[in-house]
Amino acid sequence: MLTTLNTSYTDTRAADLAWALGRGPLPALATHGVDLSGARLELRLLGASHQVLLEQDGGACSETVACIPGSSTPLPLGVSERVGEWEYEFAARVEELTARQFAARAQELLALVSDHPNGLAGTFPGSPHAFTALLAQRDEGSVRWRTWHAYPQEGQLVVTRTRVGVRTPAVL
Repeated sequence: MLTTLNTSYTDTRAADLAWALGRGPLPALATHGVDLSGARLELRLLGASHQVLLEQDGGACSETVACIPGSSTPLPLGVSERVGEWEYEFAARVEELTARQFAARAQELLALVSDHPNGLAGTFPGSPHAFTALLAQRDEGSVRWRTWHAYPQEGQLVVTRTRVGVRTPAVL
C-alpha cells in the first residue's frame, strides 16, 4: 500500500532517530493491518518514522523508531531481548548513497513495498525520494519486518530489520 503523507518531516536527519520497545500507540499518519497466520500486526507511519504493533498468542509487542522527544535511546546497531515468551531481535544500519544511487534504490523499494499485501509506504511532498516504508512477513515460526527511512537531502537510507519469535528452549 502506497500513500502520500501530507506532512513535513518530524525528524529531519537519520541521526535524529531513536529506538523504543514497548511504547503505546503513537498518533499515526497512515496504518495498515496485516494478518500473518495467527499474528496480527499494525504497521504505522509516524511522519518520517515507524511503529509496529504485534499481537500473537495473547502476547503483545511494539517497536518504535522515531524522533522521540526526551528519549535517551539512540538507534542501536542491534538489540536482542526477551519480550514475554518471545525473542525480539532488531538491527539497523545507515546506507550512504550518491544522488543517483539513492534515486534508484528509492524507486526499487517503493515498487517492492507498494504492491505487496503486507507492505506500507508513505512518500512526503517535495521529494519523490523522501519516504518511509515497512514490509512484514511470516517465516518459520517468526514474524519479521523490515523498514526503510529515506533522507534524500543527506543521501542516507536507514534500514532496519526485526524478528520476533517463540523462545527456543536451551538444549543440554
